[in-house]
Amino acid sequence: MWTIIKFDKKKLELLKKDFKEKLGEDFTIYKPKLAFKKYKNNKLINKEFNLLGDYLFCFHKKFEDSKVINSLVYTRGLKYFLNGFVESQSEVRSFIQKCKNSEDKSGYLCNQFYELKVNSSYQFFSGPFTNAIFKIIELQKHKINVLIGDLKTTVNKKEFLFKPI
Repeated sequence: MWTIIKFDKKKLELLKKDFKEKLGEDFTIYKPKLAFKKYKNNKLINKEFNLLGDYLFCFHKKFEDSKVINSLVYTRGLKYFLNGFVESQSEVRSFIQKCKNSEDKSGYLCNQFYELKVNSSYQFFSGPFTNAIFKIIELQKHKINVLIGDLKTTVNKKEFLFKPI
């Protein structure tokens, strides 16, 4: 069963170590990530961004038992288990499957993860328009016609990372 965990980013390795001691080797942790390139001081820097911030998914067969969850509450690096994960298993599984289907060879999510809609607003993560907000005018197979303020331009879907706002 999948559970959703809020964790302390600085203590993730402690959390994994304690889970290994308490649950054994047969648990799975999944954190969907984005990789993007950013210019800073005329240098190209590779950055990694957790899609869910300080949340992650964890799978183990014993999570169906509430006693197991209660025994893990005071684990180092764990802030809390998100309530309602038992009732939302189908949604959690479908979200994880969608994330895994849109990962590239390196394990990072690519732009096909987002369902693009015309007249919706997005924000660039990478490229010369980093942090610029734009509206999609037209969708094509490999390109998107966008409106950034009063500027109309065409961008390649695969070259730039962006997120919905």
